[in-house]
Amino acid sequence: MRYRQLGDSDLTVSEISLGTWLTFGVGIEREKAIASLDQAFDLGINFIDTANAYGYGAAESLLGEALKDRPRDSYILGTKVFVPMSETDYGLSRAQIEKQLDASLKRLNTDYVDLYQCHRYDVDTPLEETMEALTDAVKAGKVRYIGFSEWSPKQIQASLDLPGVEKFVSSQPQYSLLWRRPEKAVIPLCAENGISQIVWSPLAQGVLSGKYVPGDTPPQDSRASSDKMNRQMGHWNRPEVIEAVHRMKPLAEEAGVSMAQFALAWVLREPNVASAIVGVSRPEQLAANAAASGLKIDPALFEKAEAIAAEIPSA
Repeated sequence: MRYRQLGDSDLTVSEISLGTWLTFGVGIEREKAIASLDQAFDLGINFIDTANAYGYGAAESLLGEALKDRPRDSYILGTKVFVPMSETDYGLSRAQIEKQLDASLKRLNTDYVDLYQCHRYDVDTPLEETMEALTDAVKAGKVRYIGFSEWSPKQIQASLDLPGVEKFVSSQPQYSLLWRRPEKAVIPLCAENGISQIVWSPLAQGVLSGKYVPGDTPPQDSRASSDKMNRQMGHWNRPEVIEAVHRMKPLAEEAGVSMAQFALAWVLREPNVASAIVGVSRPEQLAANAAASGLKIDPALFEKAEAIAAEIPSA
């Protein structure tokens, strides 16, 4: 496993990280989740990403139980705030940040999180209030560093322009061979300001694993076949997308890697990406994904894959 510095922080995160969205406490059995976490550590993965809203606290609670016997300085833990936890508990107000952070710490069974991320931008709360509350959380020792997910360049710049507040060190956008929107403005802006990307859905909800065959029923053990985990797949689980990925598979074979490893290596070719988050439904999937760290792929093969992706018609 290779490691990269996370923005201007002193955190060094594994190039492949373990995500818990739709899986921990929700989509897979407790035993498989804990086995996946153990496998992650065995593979050198040191960054675990979660959120208070994943399973309405279930993912954090499971992690708190599974991590309780591990030295706290042996892993890097990130969680998030913003998404509704109830009809009245949502957003990035000072009151919500303080309430949700304390609740997350209790579920995670820890005194601090290494990375506290704004799950989205809150248009109903002044940015100054949000940033001051996050800054106070850092000063109180409950948070080491802060980040955000899916903020626009304008919103990112506005945070950078505020004086006297803690600075973001990470951005968590969706980014993959099939979704390159961050390249236009978010990545350049972040690279100029000491902010790294921790990307979610680098395999486009598993479609870039190559497991889906044009015209065939999805495998029974795939995310597409799970009622609990397929709710975000509609955009990717389309015949034209499946066909395009099928056309990419010979490129991965030429590189001597799996399609999933090829897609993860493509994401990691970007210097501003510190880590690619992967979710798994069983521990053995992690070893194959972790092997993407440090891969050297001929850029010409990536260019051919990009050309195939560019031909996919919009949904």
